[in-house]
Amino acid sequence: MKKYELTENTIVYLGITLYQIKALVSFGTVKAGELGGYIEKEENLTHDGNAWVYDNASVYGNARVYGNAEVYDNAMVYGNARVYGEAMVYGNAEVYGNAWVYGNARVCGNAEVYDNARVYDNAEVYDKVYDNARVYGEAMVYDNASVYGNAWVYDNAMVYGNAEVYGEAMVYDNAEVYDNAWVYGNARVCGNAEVYGEADVLKSTHLLQVGAIGSRNGFITFFRTKNNSIQVSCGCFLGTIEEFAAAVTKKHSGTKHEKTYLAAIELAKLQIELDTPGIKEG
Repeated sequence: MKKYELTENTIVYLGITLYQIKALVSFGTVKAGELGGYIEKEENLTHDGNAWVYDNASVYGNARVYGNAEVYDNAMVYGNARVYGEAMVYGNAEVYGNAWVYGNARVCGNAEVYDNARVYDNAEVYDKVYDNARVYGEAMVYDNASVYGNAWVYDNAMVYGNAEVYGEAMVYDNAEVYDNAWVYGNARVCGNAEVYGEADVLKSTHLLQVGAIGSRNGFITFFRTKNNSIQVSCGCFLGTIEEFAAAVTKKHSGTKHEKTYLAAIELAKLQIELDTPGIKEG
């Protein structure tokens, strides 16, 4: 059974005619006879579930909104994008390309999610006035993570756990930010860096990646923490710089690997500034 119909109320956007929808039956919070937003064709919005397009929002191209998802305000979903589950896209947000937003995810404000990006679980991508958060490329934002302000997450980067990326920060390449980490200000996290735990990275001098070195020809990431110390991420190791030095000496004593690891530690001590930890934005 159809839950809505296309009305004769239309708008033309970029040469595409979009039709305002009208509910034929009551479902969810929508009442029979209620007018919704605009879609190009019925394939854009499922007749199953409680999914709906409200207000001046629009869905077109090969985009699909289904499940119990909601698109409202002035939001736009287009291209081959998918919005489903309990997800919400609103404000002036745009989801397009081959992007998927699902689960309980929220994309709002002037945020953009596009290319092959995925935003899901309880993740949020949003902004404040005049900002423009972006998630694109093959990037993934999930769990309870948040990306907001003018932050950009792209390439194959991942932000998850309870991590927050905001301000003018960028996370890209194959970098990962997770757990309770904060990356913000003008910070750049890239390459194969892993920033996690209680990381507090505001600027370039709060982070150092060294590699490929050591027994695994891998990468070591040193970063400032919320308690104003230096934490080390190396393979499965996460601990203080002192703990890392002790572990290196125990395992690689007298070898080239000990020398290179210890040299990296000394470089990190010189490079990483320990100053007043940041305060999370609202």
